[in-house]
Amino acid sequence: MSDRVHPVPAPPPRLPNQPPADAEAPAAGASAPPTETETTPLRVHPSFNRPPSPPPGTYIIQVPKDQVLRVPPPDRARRYKKLAARPARRRLLRAACCCCCAALLLLLLLAAAFAGAVYLVFRPRAPTFSIASLSIRGLSSSSSSAALSPELDASVRADNGANRKVGVDYRGGGSVAVSYAGQRLAAGPWPAFRQPPRNVTVFAAAMRGQGVRLTDEQARRLAEERAAGAVTLAVEARVPVRLRFGKVLRTWTVDVKARCDVAVDRLEGDAAAVNRGCRVRVRPLWWWW
Repeated sequence: MSDRVHPVPAPPPRLPNQPPADAEAPAAGASAPPTETETTPLRVHPSFNRPPSPPPGTYIIQVPKDQVLRVPPPDRARRYKKLAARPARRRLLRAACCCCCAALLLLLLLAAAFAGAVYLVFRPRAPTFSIASLSIRGLSSSSSSAALSPELDASVRADNGANRKVGVDYRGGGSVAVSYAGQRLAAGPWPAFRQPPRNVTVFAAAMRGQGVRLTDEQARRLAEERAAGAVTLAVEARVPVRLRFGKVLRTWTVDVKARCDVAVDRLEGDAAAVNRGCRVRVRPLWWWW
């Protein structure tokens, strides 16, 4: 008689990450791990093997220059380029300003040295002036209410004897005038001529006035001085001149202003003129070729 066979149920399906059942059980011949007791030493945790952390503080990290990133991010490349170009422009402007200042200073030094050399070689001096004689007409009336039309012809002496190597060119456009107590009596042109070194030139200057009126005080003072035989007149001149150094070098046209105080013994006809001093003023000279 045959034995009855009963079917065995199939094992439950194993999950993908579930280890096999036989792996959970220790091997038959393997020994079980020892049981931890109070006297069993603790197993060292892996974190205990790390090196201790440094104490807090300030540290300097040195990075080689060839490893420093010199390219800005794309979103800031335009701003970086704009900011980086500013120092270059400033350096160029600073260099240009320094060059201009240095060139200007050099030109000033050269001009000063040249002017000093010319002065030491030629020793220029301003010419002197004096009134040699004076002919007066139209000042005989001493009334303050009457209008005067004086006419004066002066003989002017220009002396350039102090300059041994410098000539004087009197340009056109100059003027000479005669005044009394601040009131202009007559005026006329200064003639244009050239005066060589060590030369004295005497020329005539014709001066005319019209509708001149004196105040009561001026008329009274003029009558008193006329009676005393010493009437003080002021002769003023403004003359554009050029100084010549040799045949090539000369100056710009500068204005020479002269004032001479003259005392005359009469107010009609040819009067004897006594010079009481002349003052000459010359503006600074600028040299040129």
